[in-house]
Amino acid sequence: MKKQDTNKEVDVFGKAISAYFHYKDETEIIVHSPDFDDDTIPVPYLFREYKEMPALEKEALKNSYGKVLDIGCGAGSHALYLQEIKKLDVKAVDISPGAIEICKERGIRNTENIDYFKLKNEKFDTILLLMNGTGIIEKMNQLDRFFQHTKSLLKENGQVLIDSSDLSYLLDPDEDGGIWVDPNEPYYGELEFSMSYKGETSSSFNWLYLDFNSLELAAAKNGFSCTLVKKGKHYDYLAQLKLA
Repeated sequence: MKKQDTNKEVDVFGKAISAYFHYKDETEIIVHSPDFDDDTIPVPYLFREYKEMPALEKEALKNSYGKVLDIGCGAGSHALYLQEIKKLDVKAVDISPGAIEICKERGIRNTENIDYFKLKNEKFDTILLLMNGTGIIEKMNQLDRFFQHTKSLLKENGQVLIDSSDLSYLLDPDEDGGIWVDPNEPYYGELEFSMSYKGETSSSFNWLYLDFNSLELAAAKNGFSCTLVKKGKHYDYLAQLKLA
């Protein structure tokens, strides 16, 4: 999860990333949701090296090419690998000003503190959305918005590498082992979160976990192909989107 709170006054990710980078302060970020018990994000994990990354992230970095946009870059681990090891032209963006400051201090040459949906007048060969990249879409009814904006930033032969998880495994199966989804209820992957760090709590935000079939359908509707690149070990997957 690379989402930072939308409350400008409480830069949870930025404060945690900065404290670890400067002082090795490992105080965890606490994640709250009305649907689940509290969880934590260990801040050192945001600074992981390539060898510590999950298989899906390694696959995405291996398949990145050209001019790359790293969305929700956090502490910049993916961008640094692409810039320093693969020698690619990388732009790292995040809505956390604190995270972007640390990315600059770590040596990422092209950064911007900006919301993805406000990016304009640039084109990329690879758009990278990792750590549940579909999260920034927020809701199922925002899928078209995501695809149309992404289309405006993608070069003709460009690609989007995006990961997510299918949360249907959390639903109760029926007698045959299948699941029944009430069409009148919100999509099971639409969640709400807030985060806290050292007593400060962000505003709530929406976050979308999207199953592959739904991503594939939305892609086709919006003029994209959708290819399953790799499955993870826990209902997660990496997909490649390209202009059809």
